[in-house]
Amino acid sequence: MARKIIARRSQIHGNGVFALSSLKKGERLIEYKGQRRTHEDVDSGDTGDVESGHTFLFTLNDEYVIDANHGGNTARWINHSCDPNCEAVLEEDDGKDRRKDRVFIEAKRSIKPGEELTYDYGITLDEPHTARLKKIWACHCGSKKCTGTMLKPKR
Repeated sequence: MARKIIARRSQIHGNGVFALSSLKKGERLIEYKGQRRTHEDVDSGDTGDVESGHTFLFTLNDEYVIDANHGGNTARWINHSCDPNCEAVLEEDDGKDRRKDRVFIEAKRSIKPGEELTYDYGITLDEPHTARLKKIWACHCGSKKCTGTMLKPKR
């Protein structure tokens, strides 16, 4: 089967993932892979630093986070956008082991060859969204709908 996506340098930020061929709305493109870690483990480690403005962490559920720093794949290079062409879809396992839940990236609309894949990271922080944190988590997606930050508003 021919590859449909590839990672390479991005104008949005660092590396990105791009379509090699036309992708259909609703098409499942890739699973977000990495080591399953508890929230507590991530918070006490060095990969969950809120001050970095960079993360390969994906909240899987109330118990676990996918840490793509360890065992991650191409999906970790998909950049954030305020007007994304993809979305993250959670697939819950039928059993009780929440580590078996999975996340897939699917196309929200048709995507043309050469187009960069993006999704909304939906980053929420417990601490106040200060001007300094908004700058650290600045968005450079270039969309007309860009909010200037990857942080979601407090509710």
